[in-house]
Amino acid sequence: RYNSSLMKGERIIAISDFIADYIRATYGPVPPQVRVIHRGVDVEIFDPVRVDVPRIVNLAREWRLPDGLPVVMLPGRLSRWKGHAVLIEALARLGTTNVCGLIVGADQRGPEYRRELEKLAAARGLGAQMRLVPDCRDMPAAYMLADVVVSASTKPEAFGRVITEAQAMGRPVIATEHGAARETIVPGRTGWTVPPNDAGALAAALRSALSLDAAARDAYARESIVHVRQNFSKAKMCAETLDLYREVMAMRAGRTETA
Repeated sequence: RYNSSLMKGERIIAISDFIADYIRATYGPVPPQVRVIHRGVDVEIFDPVRVDVPRIVNLAREWRLPDGLPVVMLPGRLSRWKGHAVLIEALARLGTTNVCGLIVGADQRGPEYRRELEKLAAARGLGAQMRLVPDCRDMPAAYMLADVVVSASTKPEAFGRVITEAQAMGRPVIATEHGAARETIVPGRTGWTVPPNDAGALAAALRSALSLDAAARDAYARESIVHVRQNFSKAKMCAETLDLYREVMAMRAGRTETA
């Protein structure tokens, strides 16, 4: 009932095609026009050129990241549907101690889930390889520490800003193949998509991402940065939103003149 109040607007802004399709499927043909305006990344902040080395080094020391090991990072609050356990299972399937798993996120409802993840990592032989750290206030620097950024959500993300932020920082990404990830990743050029709740598929994608040589990583980085700047920048989001406001105001003005 609460969400149905959206139908009273003359225009509806959906933050992804996934949400637009959900609105149409849930409420059927509706008089208001649904307009997709993707959420935007501030590419002035999420820009690898603007992150200096001391910021990266300080975070690496604070989080006690091992030197020389590739880092697989999953940023996101500690909620079960974010798929942290799927990532841990996937890392275990890699069968190597030469990878560091990094989960960055604040506790959602107390420390119980964090302890559960720590126990799972230990049971899978990953205790020394895993880092579970609190919410981070310098995510651009955090992304620079990562060799690959993962979104393992078991439920569809309405947009999934982590994936676009990581691409803006030139990082290869892996996300579950549902929700808006289908819109924000270019498979084979900026990242990979895998079925949800599939640790085996995630492990295979991780192997591919971690095996990229320097030239391939550079190609992914260039493609990812351009992709976000062209399609998912904050400036683009704001411009499209203002254009829609002007459109609605013009409609209202036209009605007033007619009356």
